[in-house]
Amino acid sequence: MKTIKFNKTECGVDFLLNVLPSDEVGEAYISQKLFNTDYFEIIFIKKGSGQLTLNYQKINIEDNSIIFISPFQKRQWNLNEDNLEFTSLVFQEDFLNEFFSDKLFTYRLSYFYQLEFPLNMQIEKENMDMYCVLLSEIKVELRKTRIDSVHIIRSLIYYLLQKLNRVYAEKHQLSLQNQDTSYAFQFKKLIETNIEHKQRISDYTDLMGISRITLNKAVKEQFNLTATDLLKQRLLVEIKDYLIHSELTISEIAYKLNISEPNHLMRFFKKQTGMTTTEFLADYQNGIIS
Repeated sequence: MKTIKFNKTECGVDFLLNVLPSDEVGEAYISQKLFNTDYFEIIFIKKGSGQLTLNYQKINIEDNSIIFISPFQKRQWNLNEDNLEFTSLVFQEDFLNEFFSDKLFTYRLSYFYQLEFPLNMQIEKENMDMYCVLLSEIKVELRKTRIDSVHIIRSLIYYLLQKLNRVYAEKHQLSLQNQDTSYAFQFKKLIETNIEHKQRISDYTDLMGISRITLNKAVKEQFNLTATDLLKQRLLVEIKDYLIHSELTISEIAYKLNISEPNHLMRFFKKQTGMTTTEFLADYQNGIIS
């Protein structure tokens, strides 16, 4: 599987961010090949039809829709090339860390690393037009950089990401009230970077230097579920990802995920999904699970 890496030279400036219209993104989006990237991507689809397989989630492509993709999520596009118009905002996490003092900013955005809700949303045409105007302004600053371009880009991107976060949160009735506490977001970030090797809450409380009670309270307040449930959700995503996109056996997947016995993995999967790994794969391949 190919990993597409961020290319700063395409921007013309030393930013880890770019705005790419559909005619600049290359064949990866129309070749139907499986790939991933080392950057975040928000795709604003003004016109389009087809389907995107994102990890194990199948997303129908429609006009005036937005898709949120995190680094290294496996994706496979099946787009109708006729009447296709979209703009892709791409950036690496270091871009946001450099621009904003909040090192957990990315993890506070409801639509990235989302486990419970869709990684896409439909919006009104006038809102899509407004977002595309902002993207065009960012692109102008990237192409014709001036001494104050960095400040303009910072303000535009902050507004755009936060505006999308508000809209996404409202659609799914997610709270934005408790984002002053960072333990929940630190935990979320640590899960993403350690899930293959650490699946116990104690692993994370040790890394964070806090008690299980403190962590659980922070996660419950922010995400309305326990730290254990959040960890189980993320582990389940990883297992499904391996089942769908690799040819590894259950034993090999268990080894990759540092699970002592294949039977432990299968019992965990059955308890979380109500089906065996074989039943899950059959349903997925038959289009019953989307």
